[in-house]
Amino acid sequence: MQFLKTLFWVLIAVAAMLFAFNNWSTVTVNLWGGLQLDTRLPLLLFAAFLAGLLPAMLLHRATRWSLNRKINTMERALADVASPAPVSEKPVPAGAIPPGAAPIAVPPGVV
Repeated sequence: MQFLKTLFWVLIAVAAMLFAFNNWSTVTVNLWGGLQLDTRLPLLLFAAFLAGLLPAMLLHRATRWSLNRKINTMERALADVASPAPVSEKPVPAGAIPPGAAPIAVPPGVV
């Protein structure tokens, strides 16, 4: 599976390099106030891709972090309910026999 993932990313990188090589031309971008920016087309497309990707990625990470916190809180609460607190045993007086050690009367004829 790792090989297929690596192959996929290599193919994406090769396609990006071919696109950049074939479209390496100067583009003029008109900005505010009469400013103009001369840049290469692949650089402009990469900057536009990042401008769209980063806000969505940050929102995804923040949502995932928040949901993981909620899940961890619920798991801790469930673990507290599932494992009750240890029962404190009352100290047995020195001469008393514990309830489990008391002799049991056996009716006659039962072995």
